[in-house]
Amino acid sequence: MPINSFVSLFGRSPIGPMQQHMAKAHECAANLVPLFEAVIAEDWQQVERIQREMADLENEADKLKKNVRQHLPKSLFLPVPRSDLLDLLSVQDKVANRAKDIAGLILGRCMTVPAGIQPLMLAFVQRSVDASAQALKALNELDELLETGFSGREASLVEAMVQEVSEIERETDRMQIEVRRELYKLEKELPPVDVIFLYTIIEWIGDVADRAERVGNRLEQLLAR
Repeated sequence: MPINSFVSLFGRSPIGPMQQHMAKAHECAANLVPLFEAVIAEDWQQVERIQREMADLENEADKLKKNVRQHLPKSLFLPVPRSDLLDLLSVQDKVANRAKDIAGLILGRCMTVPAGIQPLMLAFVQRSVDASAQALKALNELDELLETGFSGREASLVEAMVQEVSEIERETDRMQIEVRRELYKLEKELPPVDVIFLYTIIEWIGDVADRAERVGNRLEQLLAR
């Protein structure tokens, strides 16, 4: 690839486009909060608008991912292997994918959230989005990590950020158990098919936090090299 084409895409580092990709993935995930607020309000016009926006954001993230994959040189003279950067990119992409899945299923079935679990569900969604936000915050330090050779104070700072992602993810695990427990109490009052899909949505919300944690795990692996 011509040098000027590389510079136009990556600047002085390949990390910028990866950070842009994670920012787009997180933007998609962050829309889960207003999405569920609209679901609870039964504002289906707003739900549809947000779902379309999330689909567009996921598509933009896909385009960024493909650009990085196509143009990332095989020899970067970086302290990390190219394969590790591509693996990190793939994990980031799964955050947006799962968020889009949630929005699509909710809109497709016009799903509602039982009043008895609405506050818990909103808190659970917000905390899963928090995990994605923290993963983005950690990833945004990756260029500084490269400059410092993955050592020193910057490495310690990123390690602490990654640990925070894991702590948030563990909290979402506890919240997921609580939401399921409360839904179980309401099962007899709800159509069985609706209950099945609610459990699916609860699992997928947890997946957003799980996938954000995997971004942090990949950063930890880079630090360990």
